[in-house]
Amino acid sequence: MKNASIICAGILLLAGSAAAQQGDKAISKTTISLGTATPGGGFPLYGNAFAEVMNAADASLSIEPRSTKGSNENIALLEKGELDIALVSGEPFYEAVMGLGGRVKTSAKILTAMYSSPGMFVVRADSPYKTIRDLVGQPVAFGAKGSGLPILSRYVLDGLGLKQDEDFKSIYLDRAGDGPAMVEDGRAAALWGAGIGWPGFAAVASSPTGARFIAPDASEIARIRAKHNFLKPLAVPAGSYSGQSAAIDSVGSWSFVLVRENLADDVAYHLMHTLHGIEAEFCKKLVQACETTAANTVAATPDVALIHPGVLRHLREIGLVK
Repeated sequence: MKNASIICAGILLLAGSAAAQQGDKAISKTTISLGTATPGGGFPLYGNAFAEVMNAADASLSIEPRSTKGSNENIALLEKGELDIALVSGEPFYEAVMGLGGRVKTSAKILTAMYSSPGMFVVRADSPYKTIRDLVGQPVAFGAKGSGLPILSRYVLDGLGLKQDEDFKSIYLDRAGDGPAMVEDGRAAALWGAGIGWPGFAAVASSPTGARFIAPDASEIARIRAKHNFLKPLAVPAGSYSGQSAAIDSVGSWSFVLVRENLADDVAYHLMHTLHGIEAEFCKKLVQACETTAANTVAATPDVALIHPGVLRHLREIGLVK
């Protein structure tokens, strides 16, 4: 009897161990590190929402957002294999893909298009500034150091024959979220930003002073694109920000979620498959995420060869790429 009890106990112990192992397999997750940017900007807002909807949609995923210095650092961290995926603005991506500035062409690949980013300035509604030329000689916050926003503004201003660091008293922020307060208290005449749902614009627009937006006019857009034709005509729809009654035309590019080149094809495929299945839910979560679609990814990508092979497999399955 004593031996029988010992045997039974051993069997139960083994059974419990096997069940625990099966349970571990059931809850095992693929952890994905996601690089965003400095607090208070559009990338952390988007990145946190992206992680939340993706993790909720697929229990096998654990996407973990990480604060970084922004687009340029994100590209470098992807190339070093220190991030799995990261948010990158269009202009830094363009420079990295082209190998500009003496750098080697990036090995990072596209997972998905994020959203379009038409660039513009915001000023207090009671300020005297109404055109880009009015801002010459004034202190202007061009965005966080290392982010893509100062690069976009540099191209836009260069197209108008202006030098960002010579014709303006340029301010580069340690934290993207510091910009709105500088406009409100007069330390900066204007804040540069881009896109729909950008937190800096929303903060100034909803402040007691209100806001006015300054973008290139039609002739200026033509001049900018004549010199930098990778910038596309884009618009911010009316009502995107408090007090904005009309659409605002400008130029800009698309931001992307990039992945490190050696991310396993099956993982990249799984990420895109999951994201495609929750496009509507992501749109409900964040207005700018309404542009995060498989169709926009194909349309916004300058060359399908820049898309990760695992992502391309899914895009072929749904008929968006041949």
